[in-house]
Amino acid sequence: MNNNIDYTNPSVENTANEHSQSLKDTLANIMIKTVPSYANKFIYSLGFLSMISFFMIIASGFVLIFNGPFWWLHNSTGIFFRSIHLWSTQFFIIFIILHLIIVFLSSGFKYPRRLTWVVGSLMMFFVLFEAELGYGLRGDFSSQWRVLQASDLYNGSGLGIFVNNLNYAQIYGIHIALIPIILIALLGFHYLLVRTKGIAKPYKKDTKYKMVKANHTKLFIRGIGLIVVIVIFAIIFPSPFIAQTKISDIASQDPSNIATTIFSEYMGTSGTATYFDSINPYTYNLKDIYVINPYLSYIKIHNEANYYQIFLSLPSSIQSQDLANANKYFSGSSYNPNVLSENPMVNVVNTLVLMASNHLYSAYLASENGQGNNTYVGRFLSDTGVLDAEAQSLGITTQQLGMVHEEKGIIPPGAWWLAPIGVMDNTILANDPNQDRDGAIILASLVIILISYPYIPYLNRLPEYLRLDNIIWKEKEAY
Repeated sequence: MNNNIDYTNPSVENTANEHSQSLKDTLANIMIKTVPSYANKFIYSLGFLSMISFFMIIASGFVLIFNGPFWWLHNSTGIFFRSIHLWSTQFFIIFIILHLIIVFLSSGFKYPRRLTWVVGSLMMFFVLFEAELGYGLRGDFSSQWRVLQASDLYNGSGLGIFVNNLNYAQIYGIHIALIPIILIALLGFHYLLVRTKGIAKPYKKDTKYKMVKANHTKLFIRGIGLIVVIVIFAIIFPSPFIAQTKISDIASQDPSNIATTIFSEYMGTSGTATYFDSINPYTYNLKDIYVINPYLSYIKIHNEANYYQIFLSLPSSIQSQDLANANKYFSGSSYNPNVLSENPMVNVVNTLVLMASNHLYSAYLASENGQGNNTYVGRFLSDTGVLDAEAQSLGITTQQLGMVHEEKGIIPPGAWWLAPIGVMDNTILANDPNQDRDGAIILASLVIILISYPYIPYLNRLPEYLRLDNIIWKEKEAY
């Protein structure tokens, strides 16, 4: 290795300058050089600012991935990066929606920029989908509640056949790999179209403007300012956290609830057993999953008496009576899972309740479902009704325009972009027995209209009738 390089040599300095100039030339070739004078306004920075937000999401997401859920939920540094991730998402969605509105008002979707609109609209759809998946992966009560609510929408729309929102491993892969790849591809293609076609010109011929040099310095200052704002918001308004509800917690505090729920799974009367939607992916045998299999597994390990076999050996008339008596006992105020009963079915359920209080029941359900798949645990928790009660107390149920704010207050906001769904659920779909299905149909129709808007005759002239274009094109300062 030569350690005697003369850095004072002009040729070395020239080489460094050449590399610096080459980088500047590369950036200059990537970015748009000349724009209409109004395009240096802040409102024309929205697309760039949404891209900065996206890069912040990716950067903070990498940090979160490498350190894991416990770190981002409980470690102070992890909470900070989780908050960066949250606020980057908030600003990303804000800017991409505002950007879409500006393009709409200025009719920037007109030929030959129709495809640019289509790609941008697809991006917004995937961004909103990605954000909701992210909320479901966070690991607190809010995410626990959200995945159950979203599952109903997926099942109502038919997506539940392909996407199981309770399968953490599946959603994690979609969130950190599949959709980001799609978004990066769409973002690159979208910018390529903008770079090729240039900034949209006013469709009114009498609108005065001039072509000027793009103010990249001002653009990057705005981007840096956004990064600073995101960091400040993450410090002042950290991402909230309320611990998830666990089966063991319910079993310790309200064993009667767990006993009643287990019994309802056996009898086929639970919420999961009677689930109604366009599709029902929860078609597994509830009696086996929630009662027989965990019970037989436990008594085999602990070499205990098989009360379920005793129950099956009884005449059918006595079985029916035992089931009726067990149902009354579980829901009564005198229920005690530690008391041995003459009713064999009571003893079966008692064993499972004690398993639940010792974390063994949920561990068994998780192992039966496969690593990272929380379907059995999630559905059982839903059947207890405890999640609904907790969500109601926090104000995040569908009836409360749920999920539009976080459980600890208005700041930071939650998925405020889902407010239209809450409004629909409380108005036109309030008494609809197929609420999830019909809501999904309405949303899908709106997405299709949005994407294809530039190609819809007459409707695509709406911005011209609104006459709000002067807000965008009117120049109030010299460039």
